[in-house]
Amino acid sequence: MELMTVMFVGYPLWVWLMFFLIVIALLAFDLGVLHKEQREITVSESLKLSAFYIALGLAFGGWIWWYKGADAGMAYLTGYVVEKSLSMDNVFVIALIFSSLAVPRIYQHRVLFWGILGVILMRAVMIGLGAVLVAQYQWVLMVFGAFLVFTGVKMLFADDEHPDIEHNKLYRWLRNHMRFTPTLHGEKFWVRGEAHGLERGWWATPLLLALVLVESADLIFAVDSIPAIFAITQDPFLVYTSNIFAILGLRALYFALAAMVHRFHYLKYALSLVLVFIGVKVALVYLNDIGMVALKVPTPLSLGVTFGLLFAGVLYSLYKTRNDPPAV
Repeated sequence: MELMTVMFVGYPLWVWLMFFLIVIALLAFDLGVLHKEQREITVSESLKLSAFYIALGLAFGGWIWWYKGADAGMAYLTGYVVEKSLSMDNVFVIALIFSSLAVPRIYQHRVLFWGILGVILMRAVMIGLGAVLVAQYQWVLMVFGAFLVFTGVKMLFADDEHPDIEHNKLYRWLRNHMRFTPTLHGEKFWVRGEAHGLERGWWATPLLLALVLVESADLIFAVDSIPAIFAITQDPFLVYTSNIFAILGLRALYFALAAMVHRFHYLKYALSLVLVFIGVKVALVYLNDIGMVALKVPTPLSLGVTFGLLFAGVLYSLYKTRNDPPAV
């Protein structure tokens, strides 16, 4: 009950209902109209659909600016940009999962579509718990800040090797505790064994394995991204809506990004600096609130620094990798 109270405080019920209706309408349009039949999504279609989602996300931010004021609008936009940027590494992980499990592009959209439903629920719970913690224990902001600084420094000096999926603990546990068919069976997550020459009962397909691994990847990714957005604003509505709009757009952009993710190799250095900056910012917010310091980073400056670092990281990455061959 307390979680719901904290989540909904400051906004009437119709605002939340409006947001959820927009998300439901987008998902229904995506599944029922755009992708009513299974087909491979082209890079061109991916870019056009992503442009639509980005425009919608920015339009929602414009509405927030009008409804709640400039500070709320800039906080939403900052959270949206940070979430979108941090998702880049998640794109690489998802591409690794699909390639390791030999999931054809024609079925990848189905995994991503159902995956987004899980993300909407998981993010609601995690953001709700985070909001309760921040509301009751303001010092949690210091923990978030320290975690972000640590994550940023770790990202700055981390190597570029991505682990083999065969060494993933969840992957090995699922393989040892569930029955999986040797091959895919179209778009199905489950099949009856006796209908395919296997032992009687239900068997999971590699497509279900891909879905579970994608959901687990997002859960791990959220551990970094949610504290980052709470460091920008403690308004649960702004945190949640910026998260969901950024993820909806990223799912649409995945099919283009997966083919060119190698072009953003140096973006991680900009992201690491953004995390350190946001971590320091949230620490200053807490110290300012308890009267230990009189320094506060204005929201416009926070947005400007965040956007500037990420924009510079993208440009430098594109310049440095201009002659690199496409990733296989």
